[in-house]
Amino acid sequence: MKEIEIMSPAGSFESLVSALKGGANSVYFGIEQLNMRAKSANNFTKDDLPEIVSMCKEKNVKTYLTVNTILYDHDISLMKSICDEAKSAGVTAIIASDISAISYAHSIGLEVHISTQQNITNTEAVKFYSQYADVVVLARELTLKQIKSICEDIVKEEIRGPKGDLIQVEIFAHGALCVAISGKCYMSLATYNSSANRGACLQNCRRAYKVIDKETGDELEIDNQYIMSPKDLCTIGFVDKILDAGVSVLKLEGRGRAPDYVYVVTKTYREAVDAVLSGTYTKEKIDKWTEDLESVFNRGFWHGGYYLGKQLGEWSGTYGSQAKTEKIYIGKAAHYFNKAGIGEFVIESGELSVGDLVLITGPSTGVANASIDELRIDDKPVNLAKKGDTKVTFKVKDKIHRNDKLYKVVERAGV
Repeated sequence: MKEIEIMSPAGSFESLVSALKGGANSVYFGIEQLNMRAKSANNFTKDDLPEIVSMCKEKNVKTYLTVNTILYDHDISLMKSICDEAKSAGVTAIIASDISAISYAHSIGLEVHISTQQNITNTEAVKFYSQYADVVVLARELTLKQIKSICEDIVKEEIRGPKGDLIQVEIFAHGALCVAISGKCYMSLATYNSSANRGACLQNCRRAYKVIDKETGDELEIDNQYIMSPKDLCTIGFVDKILDAGVSVLKLEGRGRAPDYVYVVTKTYREAVDAVLSGTYTKEKIDKWTEDLESVFNRGFWHGGYYLGKQLGEWSGTYGSQAKTEKIYIGKAAHYFNKAGIGEFVIESGELSVGDLVLITGPSTGVANASIDELRIDDKPVNLAKKGDTKVTFKVKDKIHRNDKLYKVVERAGV
């Protein structure tokens, strides 16, 4: 049976551990500069690479380092240094779009994956890059019919990468879409001299705009829609069609997202892929998975996207997240009693009650969820814990760690 890879974002150690817990087969991340989330995500440093690789190897998870910005002459030395560090640390592959990074990584024996920034839309382009790369990320604007044709050509023409295996095809399966072709946008550069293609997008396309008649001065708000801000891509309802097209890797967007987003999205798509492969992929499961995805950060969902041949007309109606739940910071973990499975906390803000749902996050914990069935302070049962209370305890199934952050999960108003 063909192995399908779930590729998850890791913008921090919290998110990395969450991806591993969620069932990721691979993670992608950036270090310092020269990646497309250089400004918006909490990137790792070169010194973190050995620990990241070690954590992932323990779980048999692949590691992909993003070096996917356009590069100028003054970047070449840094690019080579990053690739050298990646090779030394045992990183599985780099994701690159600039031919200088692609060729250099290939020259030192570091596996290369071609970024969507290269806008690969045909078999001939796949053939060209196969001399350097083992995986290609196709342009986001292709339909499933076009993707299937490319995947069939790879098999029929036996297009192989440097390792000798047939080229693998990767596509984006979930998350934020850019209004520009495969992310090649210059709006942020033109307006703020902050280039999206250098990892510094300020996302000014996500804002509301008015159209002004230059002759009369009349202003028009376009149905209160954010007409340059597409809804997030969601393919959970046709994962079976994606796999049938011949895709090997499903990439989940979100290196700037919180650990709970990474965990939920990873777990959901892992379950969906497994269901397709086992013949248990049903509408009832799709409905439940969609509900789960709606519980974490999203700008509303575009179910289908370009893959099903739809026009880009699914615009976000409001700014920011449309998640049905939100997290409220409550406090920090002080201790975890392993044998009893009980966490001890200090309440720094708000309050907790019996019956509340909570989320705990930390660099070693990733994410842990709990429902408070019993609440104690100084080992005495209480119904409420409030700001200033210490030695607040309740059961937490997953092991947590000192200084992990505690959040209360509540229904989000107005969604």
